[in-house]
Amino acid sequence: MNKPETPSEEKKSLNFIEQIIEEDLKNGKNQKRVHTRFPPEPNGYLHIGHAKSICLNFGLARQYNGKCNLRFDDTNPEKEETEYVESIKADIRWLGFEWDGEEMYASDYFDQLYEWAVKLIKEGKAYVDDQTPEEISKQRGTTKEPGKESPFRERSVEENLDLFEQMKNGAFESGSKVLRAKIDMASPNMLLRDPIMYRILNREHHRTGNKWHIYPMYDYAHGESDYIEGITHSLCTLEFEVHRPLYNWFLDQLAEGEYRPQQIEFARFNLGYTVMSKRKLLELVNEGYVAGWDDPRMPTITGIRRRGYPPAAIRRFSEIIGIAKRDNLQDVALLEHTVRESLNKTAPRVMAVLNPVKLVLTNYPEDKVEHVEIENNPEDEDAGTREMPFCRELYIERDDFMEDAPRKFFRMTPGKEVRLKAGYIVKCTEAIKDSDGNITEIHATYDPDSKSGSGTEASMRKVKGTLHWVSAQHAVDAEVRQYDRLFTVEEPTADKEKDYKEYINPESLEILKGCKVEPSLANAKPEDRFQFQRKGYFVADRYDHKPDKMVFNRTVPLRDTWAKVKKK
Repeated sequence: MNKPETPSEEKKSLNFIEQIIEEDLKNGKNQKRVHTRFPPEPNGYLHIGHAKSICLNFGLARQYNGKCNLRFDDTNPEKEETEYVESIKADIRWLGFEWDGEEMYASDYFDQLYEWAVKLIKEGKAYVDDQTPEEISKQRGTTKEPGKESPFRERSVEENLDLFEQMKNGAFESGSKVLRAKIDMASPNMLLRDPIMYRILNREHHRTGNKWHIYPMYDYAHGESDYIEGITHSLCTLEFEVHRPLYNWFLDQLAEGEYRPQQIEFARFNLGYTVMSKRKLLELVNEGYVAGWDDPRMPTITGIRRRGYPPAAIRRFSEIIGIAKRDNLQDVALLEHTVRESLNKTAPRVMAVLNPVKLVLTNYPEDKVEHVEIENNPEDEDAGTREMPFCRELYIERDDFMEDAPRKFFRMTPGKEVRLKAGYIVKCTEAIKDSDGNITEIHATYDPDSKSGSGTEASMRKVKGTLHWVSAQHAVDAEVRQYDRLFTVEEPTADKEKDYKEYINPESLEILKGCKVEPSLANAKPEDRFQFQRKGYFVADRYDHKPDKMVFNRTVPLRDTWAKVKKK
């Protein structure tokens, strides 16, 4: 997408990253290139926070006619799997983005990174340390006290080169030695106190096999990978702000020429009524609080996809919340609002009765079946109409009937009229009960002249209640999974004295069996989205929905709390 001409008055609304890019382009920096990257670790599934970063990196590249790389930060073979690589690629494409060229990997650069590490050793800027991680940690000092130099800091260049090569070749046990950069043990920035560049891991890598026995640390590999790829704007979340001096230090030692990638930090994305920590999400999966990484209650991209969130809504939500410089908590109601906005324009309206009770029209001919015409989506003029079968026996929602109804109950009750949507006006005459007093059937009469759209005087008669329904003879059975927020409080990790899992919502999933849906839904395919009239937005489950066993997940209910908040 070409970069639009931006009127001067609109430039004030540019976020701070766009302002930096605009200034760089104005000054001719990096040959007026914009080249971003999305650098996930292939050690888990992406969540909606990553979706924000995806939209930012790929969106800026698209906005400024630039490029965006997908680079996997695969420097820890203990946690990485090809399964995660494939899921990440699928998530990015589902969101509507495509990376430039083939996907890239930090492991593509292991040879170059090793050569640069050797260069630093030869220049006396790196050394092999035999201390344990605990000993190194103790010697780092505190924010108020300088660190202590390692007893191995002054090893000769020759000894360091020999040991580092042996480390690479697998001569030592995992964790027995590290390579550290020699910077400043008294630096106020503790990350500059001789940071670790390489550690020994005698583990097979998912791409390089057993070639390497040492693997670079993030702070060393990341900036150099950016440099190799020609990245111009390296966008990171705010916790990496303190890492930027180290990012720049490595580049200053190793980069040639004037070109340097620039690290820019933005606020991490947090969402109410969920958790975003990979560790906590893994706990929820392993301890059985959710059915897996793709559980529709999870904030993972695969989870929200299965729940029925459209990718356009995620992109729109990312645009609305913008880019901040300080961490903030986003209201989940705003996310749900954007989902409703998107689905309202695209989702067909259908009839589904989730808690059915039979309605018998006693004066309707027993063997008659007619069809009523109903619009597919009033928000889409091109969506057209469909026909639904109508007959003597129907299903309506059980809670749409009340025997002793209060004055403002405008649904079905004895002696009062309601309209069956797109059908007739009916009047309840009695409720049939079993021996325990449970209602098994509702009887009513219909006005044959009141059919919707017939143009008769009776059809234009006003009644206060309109009910959805399905034909008992033609309805299809379905399972409906009603999902709600996973936690009962907005910030489940805010109270450090409590386990966040104590706030898990016991009603976050309700499974309804024996639901009745209109016959057109027999053709629904996995991931087809619908509005169930008066109930909410639903999606055919990505994995469990089958022609002989239909399963629908509730995406969001119809009620929009965010819109009400805005109105107030």
